[in-house]
Amino acid sequence: MEPLIISGRELKIDDVVDVARRGRQVELDTAVLPAVNRSRKAVEKLVREGHIAYGITTGFGRFKDKFISADESLQLQLNLVRSHAAGTGPALPEEQVRAMLLARANTLAQGYSGVRPIVIQRLLDMLNAGIHPRVPAQGSLGASGDLAPLAHLTLPLIGEGEAFYNGALMLGGEAMAAARLEPLVLEAKEGLALLNGTAFMVGLGALVVRRAINLALTADIAAALTLEALRGTDRAYDDRVHQLRPHPRQIECATFLRQVLAGSQLLRPKSSKNVQDPYTLRCVPQVHGAVRDSVAYAQWVLEIELNSVNDNPLIFVDEVDETQIEVVSAGNFHGEPIALAMDYLKLALTEIGNMSERRIAQLVDANSNGGVLPMFLTEHGGLESGFMIAHYSAAALASENKVLAHPASADTIPSSANIEDHVSMGATAVRQAEMIMTHTETVVAIELLAAAQGVDFRRSYGEGSLGIGTNAAYELIRRNVPFLDEDYYMAPLIEKVRHLVHEGDIKRAVEAVVNG
Repeated sequence: MEPLIISGRELKIDDVVDVARRGRQVELDTAVLPAVNRSRKAVEKLVREGHIAYGITTGFGRFKDKFISADESLQLQLNLVRSHAAGTGPALPEEQVRAMLLARANTLAQGYSGVRPIVIQRLLDMLNAGIHPRVPAQGSLGASGDLAPLAHLTLPLIGEGEAFYNGALMLGGEAMAAARLEPLVLEAKEGLALLNGTAFMVGLGALVVRRAINLALTADIAAALTLEALRGTDRAYDDRVHQLRPHPRQIECATFLRQVLAGSQLLRPKSSKNVQDPYTLRCVPQVHGAVRDSVAYAQWVLEIELNSVNDNPLIFVDEVDETQIEVVSAGNFHGEPIALAMDYLKLALTEIGNMSERRIAQLVDANSNGGVLPMFLTEHGGLESGFMIAHYSAAALASENKVLAHPASADTIPSSANIEDHVSMGATAVRQAEMIMTHTETVVAIELLAAAQGVDFRRSYGEGSLGIGTNAAYELIRRNVPFLDEDYYMAPLIEKVRHLVHEGDIKRAVEAVVNG
């Protein structure tokens, strides 16, 4: 791939994915340098002349009224980074740290944060060299920004903390030396600019949203395959029905289902006396369409935030008269927009899991599916348990999601001696969304496995062929997992299909034939 050029204004979620997951190199747009240099000169002037400016010539949080002299400004920034690196919990995966580095660099590139260009460039150097700071997952309140995680992200930049390099965990200074990068001495405002922002929330959130876009379509495919396995009807997906309730993404979902099922000979004929299916089959467009709404909202919020200036204070300099400087202390670091979007997404992903788990229950229960399929999808029930416990796992994950779906943003806890008296808990919302995402990918994978097993039984009865899209999904599954004609060690099989879901392979296989 060509290097990604960042300017602070045009970053997309797919760009974050390319850099975080595929190792795309990143370069700074030279057009941003005048603005970056203007704000840096303004900071230097404020320090030189002893003006009162939060975090530049004062302490932080409750210490906002403590004046800091010019000769203490470097120590102030160093102390800030060290003291704020108080995160706890497991280290973030490499791709999440890469997303954070990119998000922070892009914000600083707009030129309102008062950092030197070398600070932005060194973040990109670390990213391009594969230096990944060890960032604990817990410790952010989502305001004022992601302070603890970003402090850990910053430590290797100054030659401290820990970082992964070439797969090995080492001291931050050692990682920089191994990559032949010179650590920086942070100057006035620079430590605060690196720490005070939403890079944890927005970086991790961007990766979750990309997975959600993929999962929403994959869940549609799973539902369609289950519909065929259960000898259901696609009449509820009739376009005329959805035009009468014109939610755009409900209509899109119904259209996609019809395309995926086109040509199927496994559906129940219109002449059947059984005129309608259970809700988790009949109402897929209505529920999955609403999920698509939440995903689209999250994408909208995250792509705004990726290209926002979200630290504090902000430096405004007149482009004509650079002596006209205004420092504004405000609250762009507050993660409420992300917190609410992620909580909404958590609910939507939980609903995908709820729908999928109920469809699995239909597949494995002969009493529910009218005997279309054998109990627990095995011909030797009693001696064999078939998909009995695979369904248990799906049910356990769906139930755990319901606990995680509690809105993190409904909570707040005062900090910094009540100066920071309302926080977003957006970092918690993002972490919970990522957990729900992984659970739901697994539930959908179990459904795909069970549906493919059901389809094989239907085919063994000589009952016709799959739809054009569902056939593509079925064939991909069968290239990775066989029909289970006896009890198998299930966990690795579930993980194989979960990987196909996570990587978007199921979605791409179907889109290739539906859109081709």
